[in-house]
Amino acid sequence: MNTIIPVLGGLGLLLYGMTIMGDALQKAVGNKMRNIIGVLTKNKFMGALVGFLVTVLVGSSSATTIMTIGFVNAGIMSLDQAVGIIMGSNLGTTVTAQLIAFNLDEIAPLIVGISVFIIFIGKEKKKLKSIGEIGLGFGMLFMGMTFMKDGLAPLQYMPWFSSLLVKLNNPIIGVLVGLGLTTLVQSSAASIGLLQALSSQGLLTINQAFPILFGDNIGTTTTGLISSIGTNRNGKRTAMLHFLFNVIGTLIFMIALRIPIQYIVEKWTPMNVSRQIANAHTLFNLINIVIQLPFSKFLVKAACFVVHEGKAEDEKKSLYLDSRILRTPSIAVDAVRKEIQRMSDYALDNINHAYLGILNRSEEEVERVEKQELIINSLETEIVEYLVLLSNENISQEQYDAVHVMMSMTNDLERVGDHAKNISELATYLMAEGLNFTEDAMQDFTNIVDKAKFAFTKAMESFKTGSYDSAFEASNAEEEVDKMERKYRLEHISRLSAGNCIPATGVIFLDALSNVERISDHADNIANYIIEVHEKDKN
Repeated sequence: MNTIIPVLGGLGLLLYGMTIMGDALQKAVGNKMRNIIGVLTKNKFMGALVGFLVTVLVGSSSATTIMTIGFVNAGIMSLDQAVGIIMGSNLGTTVTAQLIAFNLDEIAPLIVGISVFIIFIGKEKKKLKSIGEIGLGFGMLFMGMTFMKDGLAPLQYMPWFSSLLVKLNNPIIGVLVGLGLTTLVQSSAASIGLLQALSSQGLLTINQAFPILFGDNIGTTTTGLISSIGTNRNGKRTAMLHFLFNVIGTLIFMIALRIPIQYIVEKWTPMNVSRQIANAHTLFNLINIVIQLPFSKFLVKAACFVVHEGKAEDEKKSLYLDSRILRTPSIAVDAVRKEIQRMSDYALDNINHAYLGILNRSEEEVERVEKQELIINSLETEIVEYLVLLSNENISQEQYDAVHVMMSMTNDLERVGDHAKNISELATYLMAEGLNFTEDAMQDFTNIVDKAKFAFTKAMESFKTGSYDSAFEASNAEEEVDKMERKYRLEHISRLSAGNCIPATGVIFLDALSNVERISDHADNIANYIIEVHEKDKN
């Protein structure tokens, strides 16, 4: 118990310190995280640099991998872009081991004390508070290491532990131990910190630690593999990329590079095994990138081969929403925007098919509307639920305003879908009763549908591009639809009075006009959201 309690407590402090430090760094960086990821091109070397930087910021390669799986699953990033990020994230996580190798045990409590003071005085100043939280996480990390070192010290006098260490001279057992340990704690940085704590007490040599390092690097991929459950094919392939990259790297080092790299790190710092472990960890991941990055396209092909094509994706499911990217709200907002655009495409398509259902007396068009209405309703539910989750994240005022607008827009789009379905049901009634619009009525209906579609298209264009002009055009078009609806209603009543149209058809025509006019109302709502944003920005 004298060993278990301080080791578990120290490990908990280390993990929590890393979490606090990573979260605080993300807050300090804010929307710059989006800009960092935004520099991504098809240049895989730039992707590796981005992966390194993001992992340094969030403090965990697993977090970066999960984030990347989310990006790929949401269609924000391709597999070719993801492979560089994943490789870079492996190198980024070695920074933690390098920091731990500095012996800051004595001043760690002082760092924590000063940081807490900064947090208290910076309650109203977000940047200052974030700096304090970064320091707090940093200090807790080293305090955790101190607890682990003190807890592990008695093991050197225990015969059973000495016999256990002898078994670690077998590199295969070492790899399995590292794999199991990292899978258990879900953090390669924490498990490597434990190795450094053991080495600081003279309980572990670099020869024994090196294979465990390899296992740690494989073990860290289990987090991504578990996270990819429930994602689409490319999400699973991203997790597989990480796994294959680390397994191939381990095989290369076990077969050819372990002995020369071990010799180098021992020569660099002969009296500091903790630093040797940190350097070995860094060199393993750096050399692994140098070897595999030029051949990354083959790694992508291998991942695609392992995770092969399956059945078609369910249309009713969102394509871009992923809980893994909620931690980067700026990117999550973009994902919602893409999903709303997709929802609007279905809504516009349903307007067309509902109109054609009446024009061509087509049951196929009506069935298409019914099928896509289910998709629209499903997407509305998913988008709203996702926006609620996003609103609970640490988001800026600008992002909060965007969430509010998109919540309202989603409701408008769902209502557009409802009105399109209403029109398709009118088409069904006309066919069932053997009724037809008169030639004049059909021409009026075509005119008003075209104008409503124009209003809707311009409204969505303003949402997509932020164009004030497009929003203004949509709003003007809606006013024209209102005028057309009043005019066509009066003209149709005149046709009914003159006996040119039977009452049963007349009622259907007036209902159809009303539904089209309401579609334009919702388009106007969307346009007004964009106009309000522009007016707010001016002020």
